[in-house]
Amino acid sequence: MIPKRPINRDVEATPQPQPPREPKSQAPKLLVGLVALALVFIVVAIVFASGSDEEGGGEVTAAAPAPSDGSSDEAPSPQVAEALAFPAFATNNTTRIGGPDPVANAAGVALAVFPSTSEAQRPAAVTLVGEEDWAGAIAASVLTAPPLRAPVLFSAPDEMPEDSEEALTALAPQGDKATGGASLFAIGAVALPDGAGEVTRVDSGDPAATAAQLATLRERLFGKPPAHFLIATSSKSDYAMPAAAWAARSGDPVLYTDAKKLPTATSAVLKAHPKVPVFVLGPDSVIPKQVVKEIAKVSKSVNRVAGKDAAATAVALARYGDGRFGWNVNDPGHGFVLARSDSPASAPAAAALSASGTWGPLLLTEAPDRLPAAVRSYFLDVKPGYTTDPTRAFYNHVWVVGDQEAIDVVQQAEVNELAELTKIGGEE
Repeated sequence: MIPKRPINRDVEATPQPQPPREPKSQAPKLLVGLVALALVFIVVAIVFASGSDEEGGGEVTAAAPAPSDGSSDEAPSPQVAEALAFPAFATNNTTRIGGPDPVANAAGVALAVFPSTSEAQRPAAVTLVGEEDWAGAIAASVLTAPPLRAPVLFSAPDEMPEDSEEALTALAPQGDKATGGASLFAIGAVALPDGAGEVTRVDSGDPAATAAQLATLRERLFGKPPAHFLIATSSKSDYAMPAAAWAARSGDPVLYTDAKKLPTATSAVLKAHPKVPVFVLGPDSVIPKQVVKEIAKVSKSVNRVAGKDAAATAVALARYGDGRFGWNVNDPGHGFVLARSDSPASAPAAAALSASGTWGPLLLTEAPDRLPAAVRSYFLDVKPGYTTDPTRAFYNHVWVVGDQEAIDVVQQAEVNELAELTKIGGEE
């Protein structure tokens, strides 16, 4: 059943006069109305993921033994699961942001992270990006990092989607010192609401130029150079997607290259910061060696993070650790975000989930009903286990981004099982 009231229906807000329109979807009512339930899972996940350092008493942080590989084959079909009232919104180890598209999912994520029932729960600013500008949106995810914490919403040149409009009204950003007084960051030509307040604009068009402008804006607002740069491809969106979560988590800017040479805009940013380490996201087939050599001419430290395909590259970034760069998630007790690899805007839509709550990397799946082998293997490696007391163990939690057309209940059930805490050893 779709709830009829959003979480913050009783919160006073200045109404914005709106012309009558036909509802575009039920997504905003569904997403906003379910935020209250999502918050329960967030709190539980945060508590569980923290474990205990004081009363561990023989508990383990190593991964549990893997279940048999045939578990997915035994899962019910989506039709059977629906008939049995499978709790698709949330299981005991997963929570779904179940909008039909990235526009709706971005609205749901923003209100899950910022419930906005009080002034303290609202973000100071929100980032608006064009619905089709996935490259600009991924680069803009750096503005989601503390201290700005500006979630991404999507707009369009002529009219803001209803999902985004409703979320923005609830979020009611007012700007503060950290945002330079801006309540909105507008990336490209996007429609703005009436009474938008102070707006900081960034041009959009060429991905490299947009990302370079965002890196400059980030440096001005943060008041210091970045600790690292992350170079992604502007030609294969699925390989660039994991960069959004890391940018939101770390504040490291995302810069772009194409398949043939390093763009002038990207090179200029690197030349201005020759001592800042650079990490290249993707294999040689996506970002060739000659591009890495070009980077090495201006940057003193260049490293590659890659897997054989997009899903494996996301896992590689989740595992990677080099000083302060990389998630270094190689043990139980973490959050994760799962999205479809053919929906690049889902990465920035979900970025705020990687910079709050159970902070965790973005992983990619390629089909509705089954995890890629690399992702399943990774989940098995970090599967949590306990020896005597499950309340003192470490827990995993996975955000599932998308409706059942994107990631169906069979795959969600598989993810839930892989994240489940398992007893290790026999009875005492």
